[in-house]
Amino acid sequence: MGKAVKRSPLVVTLLASWRAVAFPTEPRRIPYERWLNIGLRSVHLMAVAGCSAGFLYAADLAVWRPYWLLAVFSGLALSLLYIASSGVWLLQLKGWGILLKLLVLAASFVLVAWRAELFFLVVAMSALIAHAPARVRAWPWRGTCK
Repeated sequence: MGKAVKRSPLVVTLLASWRAVAFPTEPRRIPYERWLNIGLRSVHLMAVAGCSAGFLYAADLAVWRPYWLLAVFSGLALSLLYIASSGVWLLQLKGWGILLKLLVLAASFVLVAWRAELFFLVVAMSALIAHAPARVRAWPWRGTCK
């Protein structure tokens, strides 16, 4: 069998510090978090509605690019807000759901013939995850999340 790796005290301290920052025992309180979430989510939904022109009606990219960029940046801002509260979000079904939706959206640019269907799949996944009970959304992908 292999030898156990001996880590220096500095490495152990840095890893423990990083873990404490990324995964606090209690979620951080972010000022106006609720209103930031509501505002960003509203902007994100409006942007996704604007993107539908490109996914459903094959509109010229120049028409729906501003909505696409707004959807990407508002979605990124929402994700960063959740991660800032606690990195545990990345390990839960709601975090993995976002990553899966991004993969499906990326596939829609390769599988152009299926673009509308893939868009509807992402919308359905969004609704299912957003309206699932908290115990489902917070389900840990692996192990336990507290």
